[in-house]
Amino acid sequence: MSKKSFEKYVSFAPIKLDDRKWPSNVIAKAPIWCSVDLRDGNQALVVPMNLEEKLLYFKMLCDIGFKQIEVGFPSGSETEYQIMRTLIEQNLIPNDVFVQVLVQARKHLIEKTFESLKGAKNSILHFYNSTSTLQRKVVFKTDMKGVLNIAVEGAKIINEHSQKAIQNGMNLSIEYSPESFSATELDFSIEVCAKVMEILGATPFNKVILNLPATVEMSTPNIYADQIEYFCRNLPNRDSAIISIHAHNDRGTAVAASELAMLAGADRIEGTLFGNGERTGNADILNIALNLHSQGINPKLNIYNVNKIKEVYEKCTKMEVHQRHPYAGELVFTAFSGSHQDAISKGTKHMKDSKSSLWEIPYLPIDPADVGREYEPIIRINSQSGKGGAAYILQKYFGLILPKEMHIEFGKIVKNETDLKGTELSKDDIYNLFEKEYLKVISPYSLKSHHLFDETDQSGENIVHFEGVLSKNNKENKIAGMGNGPIDAFIKSLNSIGIQGIEISSYDEHAITKGSEAKAIAYIKLVNKNGKSTFGVGISANINTASIRAIINAINRLNGN
Repeated sequence: MSKKSFEKYVSFAPIKLDDRKWPSNVIAKAPIWCSVDLRDGNQALVVPMNLEEKLLYFKMLCDIGFKQIEVGFPSGSETEYQIMRTLIEQNLIPNDVFVQVLVQARKHLIEKTFESLKGAKNSILHFYNSTSTLQRKVVFKTDMKGVLNIAVEGAKIINEHSQKAIQNGMNLSIEYSPESFSATELDFSIEVCAKVMEILGATPFNKVILNLPATVEMSTPNIYADQIEYFCRNLPNRDSAIISIHAHNDRGTAVAASELAMLAGADRIEGTLFGNGERTGNADILNIALNLHSQGINPKLNIYNVNKIKEVYEKCTKMEVHQRHPYAGELVFTAFSGSHQDAISKGTKHMKDSKSSLWEIPYLPIDPADVGREYEPIIRINSQSGKGGAAYILQKYFGLILPKEMHIEFGKIVKNETDLKGTELSKDDIYNLFEKEYLKVISPYSLKSHHLFDETDQSGENIVHFEGVLSKNNKENKIAGMGNGPIDAFIKSLNSIGIQGIEISSYDEHAITKGSEAKAIAYIKLVNKNGKSTFGVGISANINTASIRAIINAINRLNGN
């Protein structure tokens, strides 16, 4: 490839719209949604859906709440025709759902399409012809007048057939697309659409859907928005049209283009779940809807069980949703980065402490529970994770609330393990590591038995006595000591057999289970006479025993490290 191969491309010309209004507008409500999964999405599959899969997918779309669903291209094949007939004849279309069918502006195809719709209660007939400069030159070998005539003739045939269908009781809407709108001269696209509206007798009470597709995404989203605003401003009888958009994703910005088009005056969005579609796909309706949700706007779609939607999608399309797909990907609510983990943990604590009704957790634009992800891990541990991530896992899944200072010590242990393995650690891996590094360190010292009792001295002060048997490398020693509390008494008993120079730097404890089997866990940081320090952990149904075990654990770890 030549280093100057870019020179063969022509940059997209900006739109002359000096007083554009859309940049100052705000999206305040959901658009009219139309799923084109079963048509645009289906035709892009390596193996198109069969009848059973299409019916399953159609049901899911209805359950999600789509009121307009483009089912297929009935004039294109017998399979597509039969799918439409099955939906109608088996009464599978809810009373409030419009089934939409696509057809080219050609007489015999239009007649076949109307035939496929017989018996449908609510339907949208969507016809189109390409109007772009390039297609006129390369595909149709005609001029603007020739392309306009195609649209006009198609509109006349459709108007004639639609009157009959309406008389037979069908609630019918007509949609027209100047295909490749974004690559068509704006004034010409307005001329074609205005003529179609005139032939179809569009009024504010009988609106025509004008669908303005970026059939191939060729510009930045702001230019598409300019095109939509210009079109809306200059279309005669704008109040007699529903402006629909259909953005493809060739530049990877179909969602942004759709959102800016809404700001520019679009009323309706055609798209697919997870952005399926030809080439790089269509605008992702799930993405757009959840973007609205994250801004406090009701998307008017039941897209809150993402895992179930993804399951049906993958089963029917044989496509896989990417792990990083917005909102739906396996990893989109997962933090590996240490600083992200710390911020999420603090945000979670803030919401709990403040009892805020607003979602205020850094790095999580929405609550994972909103899309059915409440049981999936938010924080996961690999070599990029920080000291707080492992502590979060232990607290969330195992009820262990490590002292803040201990986060550093255990974080280093986890870091070394991930560097050694070179892979992610699961929550069970992290607990097993905690257990190995603390709870299972039982030598050289172990306490075989002990007894605590209190007495009061002559001044009325409480004195605690400790008596027990301490084993070192399987050699047992009787120990005894007294102090102002159980821990102090135990330390004094250790001094009696030569274990001296240790000080308790910090002490924390909490319950880890509830009910009759409740247990306590103690975390004690010891510092020896050389200034070396470490944490010890002890668990017991008795908090005094848990604390004593934590001290022995810390001594063993000081001896072993």
